[in-house]
Amino acid sequence: MIEGVKIKYLDTHTDERGFFREVFRFSEEFENISVGQLSHSLVNEGVIKAWHGHKVQAQWNYVITGLIKVALYDNRMGSSTKGKIFDFLVGEGLGPMAYFFPSDVLHGYKCLKGPMQIIYVTSGVYNLEDEIRMTNENLAIDFNW
Repeated sequence: MIEGVKIKYLDTHTDERGFFREVFRFSEEFENISVGQLSHSLVNEGVIKAWHGHKVQAQWNYVITGLIKVALYDNRMGSSTKGKIFDFLVGEGLGPMAYFFPSDVLHGYKCLKGPMQIIYVTSGVYNLEDEIRMTNENLAIDFNW
């Protein structure tokens, strides 16, 4: 696991009408972190989106449909897990969950079953100056999606 990363397994309350699932409780998940933006993205099966991060912004993700392989890379100077990679599966068939990563932790995913829809909540609004984009070569890693 990478320092500061959180995985939250979500409760689902089901009855004959359907279900209710609380995904983000901002007073808890974003304690001492502002909420800047809520975004929704659709990604087709087989697509890889990586490596991406933010200098300042932190993020919670929630996969609505589909299945993805998530990878997180700790890019933070001074972190006890600097240079570590943590990967896991999220989505259909695995039970509902959300995951959090702090700023300067690079993230990526591959859509294994799609299309995949994801909601993400960020601590700031989109700002090109905050963006970090890398490749396996830039990071000097050999990660197999």
